[in-house]
Amino acid sequence: MLETLRRIIQEVNTAPDLQRALNIIVERVKKTIKVDVASVYLSDADRSQHVLMATDGFRQDAVGKVRADFGTGLVGMVREREEPVNVEDAPSHPRYRFIGETGEKPYHGFLGVPIIQHGNVLGVLVVRHREKRKFGEEEEAFLVTLAAQLAGAITHAGASGEVSRLLDALDSQSMFLNGLPGAKGVGIGQALVVYPLANLDAVPDRKAEDPAAEEAAFRKAVDDVKDDLRKYSASMAAALPVEDLALFDALIMMLGSESMLDGTVERIRAGNWAPGALRETIHEHVQVFQNMEDTYLRQRASDISDLGRRVLTYLQAVGEVSREPFPQTILVGEELSAGQLAEIPMSQLAGIVSARGSTSSHVAILARAMGVPAVMGVEDLPVGRLEGQKLVVDGYRGIVYVNPNDTVCSEFIRLQHEETRLSAGLKNLRGKESITPDGVTIPLYVNTGLISDIEPSLNAEGSGVGLYRTEIPFLVRENFPGEDEQMRIYRKMLEAFSPRPVTLRTLDIGGDKMLPYFPVNEENPFLGWRGIRITLDHPEIFLTQLRAMLRASSGLDNLQILLPMVSGVVELDESLKLIRRAHKEVVEEGVAVRFPPIGVMLEVPSAVYLVEMMARRIDFFSIGTNDLTQYLLAVDRNNTRVAGLYDSLHPSVLRALRYIVEGVHSEGKPVCVCGEMAGDPAAVLLLMGLGVDGLSMNAGSLPQIKWVIRSFRQDEAGDLLDEVWKLEDPHSIRRLCNSILELGGLGGLVRAGN
Repeated sequence: MLETLRRIIQEVNTAPDLQRALNIIVERVKKTIKVDVASVYLSDADRSQHVLMATDGFRQDAVGKVRADFGTGLVGMVREREEPVNVEDAPSHPRYRFIGETGEKPYHGFLGVPIIQHGNVLGVLVVRHREKRKFGEEEEAFLVTLAAQLAGAITHAGASGEVSRLLDALDSQSMFLNGLPGAKGVGIGQALVVYPLANLDAVPDRKAEDPAAEEAAFRKAVDDVKDDLRKYSASMAAALPVEDLALFDALIMMLGSESMLDGTVERIRAGNWAPGALRETIHEHVQVFQNMEDTYLRQRASDISDLGRRVLTYLQAVGEVSREPFPQTILVGEELSAGQLAEIPMSQLAGIVSARGSTSSHVAILARAMGVPAVMGVEDLPVGRLEGQKLVVDGYRGIVYVNPNDTVCSEFIRLQHEETRLSAGLKNLRGKESITPDGVTIPLYVNTGLISDIEPSLNAEGSGVGLYRTEIPFLVRENFPGEDEQMRIYRKMLEAFSPRPVTLRTLDIGGDKMLPYFPVNEENPFLGWRGIRITLDHPEIFLTQLRAMLRASSGLDNLQILLPMVSGVVELDESLKLIRRAHKEVVEEGVAVRFPPIGVMLEVPSAVYLVEMMARRIDFFSIGTNDLTQYLLAVDRNNTRVAGLYDSLHPSVLRALRYIVEGVHSEGKPVCVCGEMAGDPAAVLLLMGLGVDGLSMNAGSLPQIKWVIRSFRQDEAGDLLDEVWKLEDPHSIRRLCNSILELGGLGGLVRAGN
């Protein structure tokens, strides 16, 4: 039976459409198990019915017409239990239901198995026998295996519209796919599927017959790609502010970097032809970034891959097939790049759907800047079957509707109109203070890590920089940047925001952020040598950075230093000793620099219970809710198997935050939140109730969070928190917070519409 099973699965996988796959299943099952009837019922969720869609043994004119409500008959029993139902004498069973339309006779033996995908019952596979028969374990296992295979085919067919057509229910059926919210908003249009320009993985090594000619061809291809990127940037100049166009400048710089350019040239001169040398260089760079846990940095791997494919396209002299975008284009792909996004005219780009990526990818960043809704990381995205299909992109919930019916479209068109009114309302907050109706000021700061972020951060009207990630300049170089080079980078940021405070976090490498020139190999790097542990073990690196920070602040006095991954007071004391030493050295060299405020980033659970001790030594705290949540819940937020357990509104996380705030305030010190939680409207209500002293987030989130703060009194937030302490799971807590936002007229911040 195993060999038969393999053959059937192969036939199903190669079937040209879903109907043929269903017919193959019933034909082969009837013959293999030797039964009188084999049938497949599909679930019509909108009508709460099972529909007979394929059969071998019943009348063929019953296909597509016979329907049974969920919960009725033995087929309904299979759906309810979500497990096989094996009945020797079906007519004697209390749940048995006779259906005359099928030409059914008194069949006795019954075995039904559910067709399940991602917890959803898509249908039921049923066999019937005229005589009484209890089916054996091997027969049951055979059907379960086939049902699992059929589930994938039904899911993909549903996404391409086949299920809707087969059910003859286009007026009421709409398929949807789940992903991650990449950029808020609602988009309606037709799918334009894009594919990689060239396949780097398929490039073989080949001896360079003329290395000089290969090098010249490579340099010409690089220049051509740079020209393309400049053209894309120019085409989007009218729609994007200068600071967001800097992403294209970053790609051009990346392409022309010494490590990218010289690395390839060295391989060519060593004897490999240009495509092979390029492949090795790109793979080397991609691997460095893919090994990082930090989402923003890891997503840069896709940009590097895209650059490599573009250069390879010119090397291969393969012209790209030109396709006209639709009037309202939804750009769809396995892994989209900023370059592919830029190729669609802004006036025709209605949405973005990617099988890979997250909220931190360059595509998502650009989408947010452009106001284009995006859904990233869509599971089971049947890219090859979506070309030209009508899609609705819900960037709030991370949902893509495929072939939506008129009712769904009308509702989302209404929500689009409401969004327009909401955006206009947020613009009215510009220039207003971040203060609650009862007079409590909660400063809002920005998180950043690139010099190109200066302009958008300034325009966001933040009270300063709550977190500047100093490791990014280290990650994009071939060696440790020197003191003078670091000083110039920090000086630009400090000058831009003066006199507003700028919090520079000291080097936070290790774990997911490995430097190519400073390798660290560990079995469990996220619990290993990282953050402050590395810099304390290498004071020469730490002191150089501290001196650069202090020198950069001369005459500005708006520097604050933040120490990452501190787990105890011993690490803190050692760090403070080195900071004092660096300050003394700089002053003795004649540079007038005040001793800056020093803070600790609370992200390690052990530090939570030492906040009072630490508060007596330092000036402020910043809570890194991303890592703190991850460590408290023992959940890798980037692992799709357990990512659903990751939620900063988990009761244990909220209790840890309460302990921190109370402990820090008891020592008279301030505490700010700088993780993703600070940009979450629902979470901000609770942070207000806890009494945090400031919030730091991405610049794009500032208007929304300002609206929350200006709409709720702090005592109202405190009352909400009292109710939250009674709840036991994060989903209940989020529902409660979202309902409060709805009642306050701010529902548009957490769902589509105003």
